[in-house]
Amino acid sequence: MERKFLVLLAFAASTGAAAAEIAPSDVSYVDGSIETSLTGTPGNAENGRQIVGNKSLGNCVACHQISDLSDVPFQGEIGPALDGTGARWSEAELRGIVANAKIMFPESMMPSFYKTTGYIRPGDAYTGKAAGEDLPPLLAAQQIEDVVAYLTTLTEY
Repeated sequence: MERKFLVLLAFAASTGAAAAEIAPSDVSYVDGSIETSLTGTPGNAENGRQIVGNKSLGNCVACHQISDLSDVPFQGEIGPALDGTGARWSEAELRGIVANAKIMFPESMMPSFYKTTGYIRPGDAYTGKAAGEDLPPLLAAQQIEDVVAYLTTLTEY
């Protein structure tokens, strides 16, 4: 876990996001939306596209279909197709959904990508024991901003 924290810290430092970054526990949701950028740095849509399609990062394609990522195999059908997402949701709504979809959609199966506490099942690696401390977020704040920037470009159905 220490290595993952150091990687996130290095990522934040390399993007200049560390100074203005809002910690997961300090995020303010309004009706599921997050009005304020998590980093103060605009998202990069191309980086977001890579995160969405990368099975080791966002892995959004495990549950969602995205026509723009037709080159990524084995897209899922559990969640709604993401085509037209930028036309359906505002940037603030998308930021809230990606960070913690369960606030807007309590029954959602989507993981909370920017949350560190309140989990009921994750354990301590592969020990079979409950985690002894807060878990790191699945995505860094700037990665959330990048994913949101990408999703806002998906305006065609």
